[in-house]
Amino acid sequence: MNSKNYVSAHQDQFLSELKDFLRIPSVSTQEKHKDDVLRAAQWLRDRLLDAGVGRAEVLETAGHPVVYAEWMVNEDAPTVLVYGHYDVQPPDPLDEWRTPPFEPTQEGDDLFARGASDDKGQLYAHVKALEAFHETEGAPPVNVKCIFEGEEEMGSPSLEPFIAAHQDLLAADVAVISDTHILGQETPSIVYGLRGLAYVEVTVTGPSGDLHSGHYGGAVHNPINALCAIIADLQDKNGHITIPGFYDDVRELTPEEREELAKVPFDREAWLKEAGVPTDWGEPEYTIVERTSARPTLDVNGIWGGYIEPGAKTVLPSKAHAKISMRLVPDQDPETITELVAEHLKAIAPPTVDLEVESLHGGDGAIVDRESPAMQAAVDAYAATFGREPVFTREGGSIPVVAAFQNYLGLETILIGFGLPDDNLHAPNEKFNISMFYKGIETLIHFYKNL
Repeated sequence: MNSKNYVSAHQDQFLSELKDFLRIPSVSTQEKHKDDVLRAAQWLRDRLLDAGVGRAEVLETAGHPVVYAEWMVNEDAPTVLVYGHYDVQPPDPLDEWRTPPFEPTQEGDDLFARGASDDKGQLYAHVKALEAFHETEGAPPVNVKCIFEGEEEMGSPSLEPFIAAHQDLLAADVAVISDTHILGQETPSIVYGLRGLAYVEVTVTGPSGDLHSGHYGGAVHNPINALCAIIADLQDKNGHITIPGFYDDVRELTPEEREELAKVPFDREAWLKEAGVPTDWGEPEYTIVERTSARPTLDVNGIWGGYIEPGAKTVLPSKAHAKISMRLVPDQDPETITELVAEHLKAIAPPTVDLEVESLHGGDGAIVDRESPAMQAAVDAYAATFGREPVFTREGGSIPVVAAFQNYLGLETILIGFGLPDDNLHAPNEKFNISMFYKGIETLIHFYKNL
């Protein structure tokens, strides 16, 4: 029996195991689930050992643990470092789930559960590919190392220190991540570019305490009014960011890249309906696909201050706050952007208020060589499974570990994803297409062989 036939013969078993994995509520951001996160790590370690991996263990970090595994078969063979995360987003709001988020429910060809696509289902495809090699050929054709973390959904605070401290342990020739989606069940795609992130919280302070608006309104500058005016000054009417120096290091899209991105199937009306907006907005010289995947952005993610409870309270608040994120493209440095943003915010703040900026999070963008041998191995693997070569796309979100692998280990990362665009990541009714689970295992088997 070859590895592909083994997968076909054991689909029910693989799906049953994935359901067991999904039943563990490994919500990394909530203290009440700390033991569940550890339980998920231990479960994953045991399944790796069951799959034939010679070494698998749960390693402590300053936060949630890392599951490390390795299967070294031949010193002359290439070594693949596989990354994934076993933690999941909180399931809230619970009343919007059609089925219990931690009781996997199959509806047709979809499996609904928190973490089904992000990232337990995609991660587990690697484990099952290794098992298929073990049961049919004795071992995979390449050396494999795995690093599966439990903090991705909370910003991976312990991961970069772990990588920095274990560079020899994690040494490899190429890294692979399955935590992205393809364009459709019949349209495979490979993400070759990721945006980075700079995230700040802004606090504007006016009076030393809340004031009666009838006594002081009109003579004391309201911090909320001031903050709104400051935010409004950060972009022009077409979405161009007005912060001096913001675009200086942006790596512009080449004509070839724009031509490749134009191949991405895109239905504007369907996109507007999905987004729930009457029309699109943003830099008119770029397409929607380019704006959402390959251009830097600035968005206010939250704003608050003053009285927000039911009824009226005529208060002139002491403080106003906003959280602002900037999606960054390759060559933009998050620390540099954070400094530029802070300097500009303070420069345009009126003298009637004080303004403070706190950096909350940052991550580098990444871009992968589309012509590398490892990328070609992935292209051929998709083609073997799906019957057509994948389209190259760029992703609007961030996967900070890609930059960490490059910076500390000198590795390029191949993003071999199997999610679908409607998998409801981070939202109620998250799902993973079961056919994509099986096709993912098959694609990974081809990929390892191609390498």
